[in-house]
Amino acid sequence: MATTSLNGRTPETIRREIETEREQLAHAVEDLREGLGAATDVAGKLRANLPVVAASALGAGFFLAGGIGATMRFLARKGRER
Repeated sequence: MATTSLNGRTPETIRREIETEREQLAHAVEDLREGLGAATDVAGKLRANLPVVAASALGAGFFLAGGIGATMRFLARKGRER
């Protein structure tokens, strides 16, 4: 006859519960690894949104280069030369 612990469970029951918890933890870790791989796939995300990324980069470059002011000065100068 197996001895019981203070909470009424046998050592074999506790071992089975620990093994079940280990298996659940292993599945949770595997799911986390898969999710992390998908979350860090920057190249895949860029490929999926390439037109939006390209347009944004063009707009940001134009803005950072002073595009609006430079364009207006260029057009004003061209207008005075005529």
